Amino acid sequence: MAEYLHPGVYIEEIERGPRPIEGVPTSTAAILGETERGPIKPRLVTSYKEYERTFGRVFDRDKYVPYAVNGFFENGGRRMYVCRLVGENATSATLDAGDFVIRAAGPGAWGQRVWANVGPSTTKAKDDSPIGFRLSLAYFGADQPLFDPFTQEGRLKRPQPSLIEEFDDLVVDEKSPDYYGKRMPFIDQAKVGDINEGPESSVLCILVRKAGAQKNAKPALVSAVLSQDGTDDGPLDSADYEGRPLANRTQEQGLAALELDPYREVSLVYAPAADDSVVQKVIAHCENMRFRFAVIDSRKAEANAADLDPRTKLPTDTSYAAFYYPWIAISDPITGARKIVPPGGCVLGVYARTDVERGVFKAPGNEVVRGALDLEYDINERTQDILNPRGVNAIRRFPGRGIRIWGARTVTSNALWKYVSVRRLFIYLERSIYEGTQWVVFEPNDDRLWARVVDTIRLFLRTQWRLGALFGRTEQEAFFITCDRTTMSQDDILNGRLICEIGIAPVRPAEFVIFRIFQNTAEAQR
Repeated sequence: MAEYLHPGVYIEEIERGPRPIEGVPTSTAAILGETERGPIKPRLVTSYKEYERTFGRVFDRDKYVPYAVNGFFENGGRRMYVCRLVGENATSATLDAGDFVIRAAGPGAWGQRVWANVGPSTTKAKDDSPIGFRLSLAYFGADQPLFDPFTQEGRLKRPQPSLIEEFDDLVVDEKSPDYYGKRMPFIDQAKVGDINEGPESSVLCILVRKAGAQKNAKPALVSAVLSQDGTDDGPLDSADYEGRPLANRTQEQGLAALELDPYREVSLVYAPAADDSVVQKVIAHCENMRFRFAVIDSRKAEANAADLDPRTKLPTDTSYAAFYYPWIAISDPITGARKIVPPGGCVLGVYARTDVERGVFKAPGNEVVRGALDLEYDINERTQDILNPRGVNAIRRFPGRGIRIWGARTVTSNALWKYVSVRRLFIYLERSIYEGTQWVVFEPNDDRLWARVVDTIRLFLRTQWRLGALFGRTEQEAFFITCDRTTMSQDDILNGRLICEIGIAPVRPAEFVIFRIFQNTAEAQR
């Protein structure tokens, strides 16, 4: 309560009534797998070009992350976290530069194809001395010869590096906007902390100041390829997808990294062409996080559709995942040749497109798969009669209508949660209410608080009902909210528990459309 100690007029702001609940994002995806290069810390990309700059291009025709990312954005996706995975024994390439070490942005032998040049800055002081230093970086593809591209002779050679980065006029003054720790990914080994990534963040290298270096030290002048260490580590296994620190891996990657707070907006998770053990990890991650949904691919060359049953083959029975068959043919973004790829990346894009154009309550079915030129196997109605009850979402070709997703089921045997749209709608509503009611914690637990909580949730659900997410001609048919002494006992109140019960009637997709047609005569019937 405010204190009133002197005569006068007092203006006070008070809070009454409900607080708004803002809907959470539903179409931010995360993809896990191997890439040509880049950091293992999940990185947000908003276009395929941005993916190429950070993680490289198609590097192995049996690694499907680049194709999945391209399919996601081609089908309407907008935001994706790319989680590059490496084996536990992979190491990062480095180059010694006096008091500094120039280290590749991520582990792997790709760092041995990065050329680093440290030279004087272009801008000079009044005495014609450089004000700082210049760091130039060049990345060469696996099929390109290595050379110094920053000499006059090197600039004339062909082919030139795949990617060049220039950081000029870097200074040691921490107050300056050109301080290297503000413009470059930077680690000070004398301090414990995360990588400091500046606004012009390099995607090739991290600048590391050694523990014993002076505060005003500069990197030594050097021009060479990063060649110390920089090794790959065998095929990935499920532990690498789980991503806990192990052996040379000192930071989380993959699913473990996605559990961290900066990535809580992720709502869709996908690992292209993953084996069964990895699929189990992805599904367990979504179930444990509660607010995420997984997309699963069938195996490549699965010719016998009658054998497809994810509930027994994987095995799994969950409402937090959907299974898609068959693989699709696309145009390779690099060569233009036809390439058979798993459908999950395009499916994620369809999810995102449907969420934006209609809403998360609209089933992601009967939607065109953009970029799909052909199917690995054609599916007819008789085949889908077998697949649909098993939770296999078919991708089919229709004359004059293109290639479309023709299924919207999860892989659960629980009829309440068999539709993708119902599970994702509840994920959206539950997370939005969870995020939007954090202010309730530690408030006085009385009738006034209960009324505010009910009003807060009612306003949010009313908006969803008006958008078409809930079934019912009236609010009373669409949802109910109860938060009073019928939901809480005296013991609950004494132990600090506020219990609110919410009933929701979700809309379900019209999966089977039946028109009953009969003959009728013009004569009156008696």
